[in-house]
Amino acid sequence: MIIAIDGPAASGKSTVARAVAERLGLTFLDTGAMYRAVTWKVQRMGLDPTDQGACARVAHDVDLRFDESGAIQIDGAPGEPAIRSPEVTRAVSLVSAHPGVRRAIVPKQRAIAAVGGVVAEGRDTTTVVFPNAGHKFFLIADSRERARRRAVQEGRPGAEAEIQRELEERDHLDSTRAVSPLVQAPGSARIDTTDLTSDQVVAEILARVGAEDARRR
Repeated sequence: MIIAIDGPAASGKSTVARAVAERLGLTFLDTGAMYRAVTWKVQRMGLDPTDQGACARVAHDVDLRFDESGAIQIDGAPGEPAIRSPEVTRAVSLVSAHPGVRRAIVPKQRAIAAVGGVVAEGRDTTTVVFPNAGHKFFLIADSRERARRRAVQEGRPGAEAEIQRELEERDHLDSTRAVSPLVQAPGSARIDTTDLTSDQVVAEILARVGAEDARRR
């Protein structure tokens, strides 16, 4: 079984996908963490995030795996919390937009899913990585609420306005990039998480998955 969850940054994808995976006994696949890992390594190596060739080589060569808790490992070393830094956040849209980076990372994502069932979250999981996923969801939320969530996550309580601007800029970059733009896939269920708790979103997804599976039987 493949459950794919798309949506903009801070819409609740990671928290929800991880919980759904735990409830169903599936592997949690954080596709965004893989692009963050590439971005972190590009920065660590002192490379220019706008250099398409250099970023693509890093993406091709880097060894990305997930441990039992779902946390990413970069060349055998823990990637958390380094990949969540503001510096990585500001550059990840640039790096992930390079066609060569995406050509290198998508096969790695599909290889993980080939081992068994996954709950995958990202920005092109329903459209590019797993277009034939059995269950597709697109999570959205108001940018102000997403900024509040990100400020709490990053421990920056006074930076909500700045974070909101960053998120809206990233929304624009992600939705207008030439390769694998952020769009809602046909047939995916749209869930507005603005006024919902993560538990409520998880419950809705599980209910929809159960109902869809029952209809197919």
